[in-house]
Amino acid sequence: MIGRLSGVLIEKQAPYLLIDVAGVGYEVQAPMTSFYPLPVTGEKVILHTHLSVSENAHQLFAFYTLEERRLFRTLIKVSGVGPKMALAILSGMPVNEFVQCVKGDNVAALVRVPGVGKKTAERLIIEVKDRLGDLAEWESGGAANVNAESATPELLSNAVVADAESALIALGYKPTVAAQMISAAQKIESVTSSEALIRLALKSANK
Repeated sequence: MIGRLSGVLIEKQAPYLLIDVAGVGYEVQAPMTSFYPLPVTGEKVILHTHLSVSENAHQLFAFYTLEERRLFRTLIKVSGVGPKMALAILSGMPVNEFVQCVKGDNVAALVRVPGVGKKTAERLIIEVKDRLGDLAEWESGGAANVNAESATPELLSNAVVADAESALIALGYKPTVAAQMISAAQKIESVTSSEALIRLALKSANK
């Protein structure tokens, strides 16, 4: 089991990361909440990982905090929730917000996540609430806050928009929906990076 990676961040293409560890490149998938606090490429990074093994593939998932990995592992134990859906849930809301959804039986917030229907959301709340135990200890969980970068909308390159749309599609959103989310996000606030644009689009979608 690979539980942690410590190396140099080589590539960032949400939801994928490439980490160079002693000359070996590890490709991992990470939720957007783990993307936001990452350093720039070429810098050292330490990530907590989870290896998912199935008949068709071995996938390595990475998380910036132990709380994110713990919640991911809790989510994939729920019937009908696989790694892709768990990644989408974590991308849409930090740990503490998810806990609030569970505590408040907020089905509406969960069904906004791609692939999560009403029945799945209800099952998530019931089963996760039983598995989380004392929810209070999760309240401070989640990735660090990230300040959006300031710029005029005209400075956004096509590459930034394309990267953001590709990331949303990889998280499970339909191409037309992803394009609409990005377009709406650009009208709300000015940003310059794909990570900030994705963050804004996901935040807006969950309102």
